[in-house]
Amino acid sequence: MSYARSWLYVPADRRDRLDAAPARGADALIVDLEDGVAPADRPGARRTVADWLGRRSGRGGEIWLRLDAGSLRDDVAVLAPPVAGVVLPKAEPALLQELDGELGARERAVGCPPGSWHVFALVETAVGLRDLHRVASAPRVVHLGLGEADLAAALRLQPSPERAELLPLRLQVVVASAAAGIGAPVGPASTDFRDLAGLRRSSEALRRAGYRARTAIHPAQLPVINEVFSPSPREVAEARELVEAFEASGSGVTTDHAGRMVDAAVVRSAHEVLERAERHGGAEPGGPGAGPG
Repeated sequence: MSYARSWLYVPADRRDRLDAAPARGADALIVDLEDGVAPADRPGARRTVADWLGRRSGRGGEIWLRLDAGSLRDDVAVLAPPVAGVVLPKAEPALLQELDGELGARERAVGCPPGSWHVFALVETAVGLRDLHRVASAPRVVHLGLGEADLAAALRLQPSPERAELLPLRLQVVVASAAAGIGAPVGPASTDFRDLAGLRRSSEALRRAGYRARTAIHPAQLPVINEVFSPSPREVAEARELVEAFEASGSGVTTDHAGRMVDAAVVRSAHEVLERAERHGGAEPGGPGAGPG
């Protein structure tokens, strides 16, 4: 799975943006062959991506390729190292099975070990939502997300600005991810890239709901996303204190400095905070990378 906090969409037909993207600060790049490219321009976009991948210097974050559900074979044919995986829109069990076969064939063609490429499944249809647990358990799937605009249209929803109508669906994705033992889900992009205060509020709500990352459509959104989905120095210090107190207690329960009960479930959450902080350079409060959280 990927531990990326921020996933930046980059249109596959814009070589200038592809060249600039690795330095923007995203943990992962999603090179977009679907909505980011007009259908007539996709053959040229595939050639652009293939050439760009062949010239990659290795700097920057992970690279993922967003495929078009209607042209899996043509899009998968672009894949080569150092791509980490693919983003599949309109993910449903049958389509994921087809994709697994295409990825396996491509791995054999380029000499990659079986299972090299992972899948980030975007659920955008009523069938995909109904079969969410099958989607989460499909071969290669390591993350789920919702394509909320497409899904809202499919379900005839009219979400308010706060998107409260989508919260039950977002929580279903959290449950399905945990039940399947895959990575935490990735939150949807905010289309208003100028509203960074709103981005922070909605990202914090996603984090509280069990998400650990978010997609972005503009580099200006990346600092906020990276900050929100990184534990703060205070969170790290409190988590470390809980773990140390629990381990020192020698029993299955203890109390924290405020007298609140600390049991194994609380400690599991504390370990998750410490693990996330370590991945992103903020494990030690005040140490390198322990910027604002």
